[in-house]
Amino acid sequence: MFTLVINDLKQSVASWRLWTLLGWLEVRQRYARSRLGPFWLTVSMGVLIGSIGVVYGTLFGQKMSEYLPFLAISLVMWGTFSQVVTEGSTAYISSGQYIRQASTPKLLYMLQVLWRNLVILAHNFLIILALLMIFGVKSWTTLLVFIPALVLYMANALWMAMVAGLLSARFRDLPQMVAALMQIAFYVSPIIYRPAALNRFSFIVEWNPLAYLIELVRAPLIGQMPDAITWTVTIVMCVCGWFLALVLTGRYLKRIPYWV
Repeated sequence: MFTLVINDLKQSVASWRLWTLLGWLEVRQRYARSRLGPFWLTVSMGVLIGSIGVVYGTLFGQKMSEYLPFLAISLVMWGTFSQVVTEGSTAYISSGQYIRQASTPKLLYMLQVLWRNLVILAHNFLIILALLMIFGVKSWTTLLVFIPALVLYMANALWMAMVAGLLSARFRDLPQMVAALMQIAFYVSPIIYRPAALNRFSFIVEWNPLAYLIELVRAPLIGQMPDAITWTVTIVMCVCGWFLALVLTGRYLKRIPYWV
């Protein structure tokens, strides 16, 4: 079982030219014949951050020089995470014609989703860089921590996409459920508000594993070092999640062509 899924993963990684090309073409086709092209993603995200930042920053009585970078990092990183999981839930279904007609490694389609959203993240990350230049970098030391934090962050998103994609191929109602759960998770996670803002309802953040994932990639960019609890929770999530994803994928890998 593990041999089957590990071989599939190795073949998928080895086919990097294919999934990177497919992922990039999907982004380009979405904005074909547009002057700004994929940079419309940056514009729309910038407008969203500016609108929410002014409204909620005023409501919460926040200092804009601190709240806008906080909000931008939160929204950009959460958008990438939620899109990987949501699009991953339909990855096998939308690629059904290729899966049925050609003998390709199945996890290739998950890597395609991951790569496509990393390309989108690169475009949206320009907003974060602009805000850091405008308001200043709080700590150059913690910036380096963002790189391993991002790797761990995306590794968690990928195993969730693998599980969601496999189960969604079998149960077609699941993609709608995943999208709804992502929407709920957005509101109960400290994305547009600070974790300490909940006061006596702080348990909502303390028991929310996604809150630790967001904090993992947000803290280094706002000049803070992720604490030991954040690292521990996210690493345990990654290890346990990948074990679950590999077990499920190895058990049902050969059934995917029949399900889609």
